Amino acid sequence: MKKRLTSQQEFEIMKLVLDKFLWLGFIIMGFGMYQMFTVSISNGFMWIVAGAALLLLFIILIVKEYEIVK
Repeated sequence: MKKRLTSQQEFEIMKLVLDKFLWLGFIIMGFGMYQMFTVSISNGFMWIVAGAALLLLFIILIVKEYEIVK
């Protein structure tokens, strides 16, 4: 038998997962800044774009999962 989660429990688990996406996105962007200063601007910029894409994925998951409306 599978256990059913309440909406509050599901939300708490989703917050934990999405929080990891948020941290990973900012770490990648920070690494991009480091690369800009040490290696080259174009190399660092590509890392920053990758981090921004991950954060964009984070936003899409939140909107899709929880149907945030204005």
